Amino acid sequence: MQAQSGFEKTNMINTFIKTFKAQGIKGLYRGCIPPLWGSGIYRSAQFAVFEAVYTHQDQSFGKYELPGTGGIQLRVLTAGMCASTIRAIIETPLDYAKVRGQISKKWQLSQVYTGFGVTWARTMGLMCTYFILVDSGRRHFPEQFKKPLIGPFLTSGIAATLAWWIVWPLEYMKCQVQCDYGKNVSVLERMKIIIKERGGFFGLYRGLMPGTIRSFLANGTSMIVMVTAQRKVTEWGLRDT
Repeated sequence: MQAQSGFEKTNMINTFIKTFKAQGIKGLYRGCIPPLWGSGIYRSAQFAVFEAVYTHQDQSFGKYELPGTGGIQLRVLTAGMCASTIRAIIETPLDYAKVRGQISKKWQLSQVYTGFGVTWARTMGLMCTYFILVDSGRRHFPEQFKKPLIGPFLTSGIAATLAWWIVWPLEYMKCQVQCDYGKNVSVLERMKIIIKERGGFFGLYRGLMPGTIRSFLANGTSMIVMVTAQRKVTEWGLRDT
């Protein structure tokens, strides 16, 4: 929907039907292999880095509460920035291979970091917002977060979805850059073209609905798995070794 010629004006349902008719079930899963094995790597890395930096800054500097944020500590931001950078480094080649596969274009090893700048900016906004929202949810609604399954699922799902809504224009631009769609211009120029030719500012939010569905389910589920794993690690006494 975002970067393939011929799909510029189709909605989610029409895109699904058009792809299914032309390529069958196989077409709906084009480009799935890189994120299938790669997402586990960068998701694990981002959370591991966040926890490491957050714990390392467990002192007066890191615990400084940012004014007007409702108690957000500085270390949430610094840990989020480090986690975002690690994720962007790992994710950019995987996303490049994924989107090229989705539009049936070959990819080259020498080009795997195409779009790193916009990917890093997108990820910085995405993950910092996510960690801020999850941290706020844990502090202000602790009882809701502690509810088995549904608490972590809703907390992470809602936080991730809201974060994606904020950075979605950059996600759109990332796809276009990595697919070599249209003119070879800067990200800012691409945004101006989209706003001018595709319905104004909200044209930058093309593909938001399927992205929202995926984000809510994937991130809600991953939080359940992470919380369960952390609880088991504590129960087994592995944190004390």
